[in-house]
Amino acid sequence: MAMRRTLHFVFKVGDRAKTATFYRDVLGMKILRHEEFEEGCKASCNGPYDGKWSKTMVGFGPEDDHFVAELTYNYGVGEYTLGNDFQGLTLQSSQAVRNAKRLGWPLTEVEEAIYRTEAPGGYPFYLVDREQPPRDPVQKVCLGVSDLPTTTHYWADLLGMKVLEKDEEKKTVLMGYEDKQCKLELQDVGGSIDHGTAFGRIAFSCPRDQLPDLEALMKKENQKILTPLVSLDTPGKATVEVVILADPNSHEICFVGDEAFRELSKVDPNGNALLDKAMAEDKSEEWFAKHNRQKAIA
Repeated sequence: MAMRRTLHFVFKVGDRAKTATFYRDVLGMKILRHEEFEEGCKASCNGPYDGKWSKTMVGFGPEDDHFVAELTYNYGVGEYTLGNDFQGLTLQSSQAVRNAKRLGWPLTEVEEAIYRTEAPGGYPFYLVDREQPPRDPVQKVCLGVSDLPTTTHYWADLLGMKVLEKDEEKKTVLMGYEDKQCKLELQDVGGSIDHGTAFGRIAFSCPRDQLPDLEALMKKENQKILTPLVSLDTPGKATVEVVILADPNSHEICFVGDEAFRELSKVDPNGNALLDKAMAEDKSEEWFAKHNRQKAIA
């Protein structure tokens, strides 16, 4: 559908330092912005937690034309349980492969010139060993589904995505809004979907005036609406409006008004320093160690 674009995937992280090493030093991404919050998000961006948390956006370039990762860190939670909902993110970068080998980051070649690795927390990433393209190196995000035809119908007929490829042998469907954007791949896992506590969220933007119609369509079709149209504030930045949906497999889907989001998502040249400062000031690991306790497992 015209004017809609793929934005980011939300990962819950329990160890910010190791996670920053993976995205910055292994993948070669940049910190685009970093924000700290004293209480939970009205749209549960950080999951079902009410305490202090942070959001770090990382990518190969600005959010206007790159698919990025949103890293959410809850100060009191050190570990999340993975399910089979997130099947992997694929990006093309020989440099990332070289970085991983140099740093001793585990790699497994799963196909010719395609390596599987993991971000801290166990999230699977696939690195295509070819030179990084001038456009966005992130090619696709793969989500596990239990009923491929039903899920394809949801994304194509209700959310307006184009079906680009079908692979009967791998039981996958590749979809997207525009050819130059990061694609969404749906993979039939042959059973039910377990989201664990690490469950993520994929985000898209659309013109703000499409949000009420999208919400109304989901009500008409008796589909899940996790968060009705709501305004989200970021201190000192633009206020955005979002609707949070869930597909037939309970994958969380955020649609945000594009106009305000472009203002909110401008690259902050201080993002890298803000993340480093927040990590340096985070004494939670020391506190738990001093009290001979472990951080909570979500």
